[in-house]
Amino acid sequence: MVNNWAIPNFFIVGAPKCGTTALSEYLRRHPEIYIPVAKELHFFGSDLLFRNKDITLERYLSNFSFWNSEKRVGETSVWYLYSKNAAEEIKQFSPSANIVMILRNPVEMLYSLYHQLLYNGDEDLPTFEAALDAEEDRKNGRRIPTNAHVVHSLFYTDIGKYTNQVRRYFDTFGVDRVHVITFDDLIKDTSRAYRETLEFLCVDPNFRTDFNVVNPNKRVRSEFVKRLIRNRPQWLRRAINKYVPQSVKYGVLYKIISLNTVSHPRPEMSEDTSRRLRKQFAQEIEQLSSLLGRDLTHWTKE
Repeated sequence: MVNNWAIPNFFIVGAPKCGTTALSEYLRRHPEIYIPVAKELHFFGSDLLFRNKDITLERYLSNFSFWNSEKRVGETSVWYLYSKNAAEEIKQFSPSANIVMILRNPVEMLYSLYHQLLYNGDEDLPTFEAALDAEEDRKNGRRIPTNAHVVHSLFYTDIGKYTNQVRRYFDTFGVDRVHVITFDDLIKDTSRAYRETLEFLCVDPNFRTDFNVVNPNKRVRSEFVKRLIRNRPQWLRRAINKYVPQSVKYGVLYKIISLNTVSHPRPEMSEDTSRRLRKQFAQEIEQLSSLLGRDLTHWTKE
């Protein structure tokens, strides 16, 4: 305990667009688990490229102020997996922490990520193919959208190279303290994936909840409202951060965002793009399969 606030003892670290939001929501309902409403805190990961990121330790821990002696305290931030620094920083902060990660076929993940970024306003290119082609320029600081908050999220193919990302957590925490789920597992048998995660966290695995759809593909109702939320002036951001509790701030923002959102089916990826990416990731997935001791090569086959 620090200032009567709990310190997280498990972290859902990513990857993006792999079901972390859903899993976090399902775990939050468990009576032995506390997860704050605020997601994507990203206190760790000093190498991550966020614009307007300003969070102190005290402010980070204030997200856990409603902890009520639950056995497990967790948080979910999808870019911790991609970060080269987050694993070690988490270990220094919470040495006995457990790690949960969800991995998805990178071809599917990247396409879903592109549409999420387009919805968020972090991406401004009109097609997935254009965004892929712009990746190298963006790594060199060019063609970054003005409103991009999560700059590293535009480095698409790097994000899908899971092997070294997973290995960092294995090396830092030990294989036994890292629980890897695939998106396929989560979709095919959500109840089983949930139960296995509860067992990993050493809480009652017999707890049941509804597995409703969380975080589907979506579009905004009003671009004006989206810009108003994203482009708050710096003086207003600082005032809110200083005087408004994190839980209240996120609660209000989530409510406004949800009212400005409508579910929207995602168009199919072109076969040429899919084939190109499957070929590009084939060797990477072979290496990941070897690391995990599980054959995932079907992700990149025709």
